[in-house]
Amino acid sequence: MKKILAILLLLAVGFAGNAQNAPVRTIFASGGNYGKPFIKYVMALTKKKNPRICFMPTPSGDSQVAIATWYQNCEDLEMQPFVQSMYISSYRQNQSFEDVLLSMDAIIVGGGSTLNAIAEWKAQGIDTILRKAYNKGIVLGGGSAGSLCWFQGGTTDSRPQALSICMGLGFLPYSNCPHWLKEQARRPLYTNALITGKLNGGYACDDSAALLFENEKYVKSVAIDKSFKTYFISVEKGKIVEKYLPVTEIIN
Repeated sequence: MKKILAILLLLAVGFAGNAQNAPVRTIFASGGNYGKPFIKYVMALTKKKNPRICFMPTPSGDSQVAIATWYQNCEDLEMQPFVQSMYISSYRQNQSFEDVLLSMDAIIVGGGSTLNAIAEWKAQGIDTILRKAYNKGIVLGGGSAGSLCWFQGGTTDSRPQALSICMGLGFLPYSNCPHWLKEQARRPLYTNALITGKLNGGYACDDSAALLFENEKYVKSVAIDKSFKTYFISVEKGKIVEKYLPVTEIIN
């Protein structure tokens, strides 16, 4: 009996040690305007000196303007900037997507079409690689489409004629509505999706504000200045409840 108890104690200690040493799964998502202040914040989240950070411009169709802006934002920062395009060929890239992405300390996704980005990632197996990166502790982030992609789903302008609902990768089990203050036409579509059960309750975010999640749990909100806000939107007794989430840090 004593031997059994000793073995159980050792197993319990081992499990506790493994839990403490497990990588922290981190997502830092904004409503939009994912510029230099947010990149600097991601650098700090990696807890690495001179971190390797990869920009994925998939939602914008690998826009050269988006790529140029990325490098401009990074040029005076103590980090190593990379770009992983989707429109590549085996003649121009000899490393696999997995080799590139899993070698990073952080991955930031740009804005654009969430729907198209996820379709391309699934065709290339990038969705599985991003899940591996997330579980490995590589910081994930982005604004607009680069925010929505990590959630269960939310509002998108990725289809013609009207705003619609788009499903994300589901790394975070909540819904998401970027551009909350700037694009108020998204609000009725989003809240109706919550009331009808198409989407889970979730997080709305102004441009220039951002949400930090660790291990699928909301941690805090940050913003460029106090005028930008974040919210948790839910349904209680058939009615929408909008809870303001205080911004705990102003960053620049």
